[in-house]
Amino acid sequence: MVTAKNIHKCYGEVHVLKGVDLKIQRGEVVAIVGPSGAGKTTLLQILGTLDKPDGDTDFKLEINGISLNNLKDQQIATFRNEHIGYIFQFHQLLPEFTAIENVCIPAFVGRKDKATTIQKARDLLTLLGLQSRIHHKPSELSGGEQQRVAVARALINDPAIILADEPSGNLDSAAAESLHKLFFELRDRLNQTLIIVTHNEKLAKMADRTLTMKDGKIV
Repeated sequence: MVTAKNIHKCYGEVHVLKGVDLKIQRGEVVAIVGPSGAGKTTLLQILGTLDKPDGDTDFKLEINGISLNNLKDQQIATFRNEHIGYIFQFHQLLPEFTAIENVCIPAFVGRKDKATTIQKARDLLTLLGLQSRIHHKPSELSGGEQQRVAVARALINDPAIILADEPSGNLDSAAAESLHKLFFELRDRLNQTLIIVTHNEKLAKMADRTLTMKDGKIV
């Protein structure tokens, strides 16, 4: 599902990633943990094609059987929309749109059929227990509800992989626990593959595997 080899990343004089290797199977829930500054978010951004490894190194990055090494920027953008879903610590919902409109956005960007997309968004929000909240704007939702809308948005294009960066970091303990359980329900129902950067020890312990990063490497 995901194969990365010899991933390096420098920002100026700072060598953030120092030859990271990892392999993740379909349907796995993998937690990436480690101290702040270890390179966790940078690695997640590269796996999610939001950033690129340093091009002067002999690296390999493959997702869902597709090599990303030589794709051009527009090809990468299309790949990202079709194959990768994102969940961020701060939900990043657009405040002027309702829950269902926010969920539909990635599919509309991918030029999916409007009627089919709206029905699928409704089905996802129902699956996540938000059937009575679909026409509410983010300001009218609780933190946990907002994050569930973000989960539905990540799922709308049937991505091969979901990447989550501190997804429960901005939630209270009850909402965080509910979100954590939801991740594993999605894996069981939809065979989703999830890579989660987290400082939450409970979530890390629930994962199928935990990868620890330190000083730009997986240790």
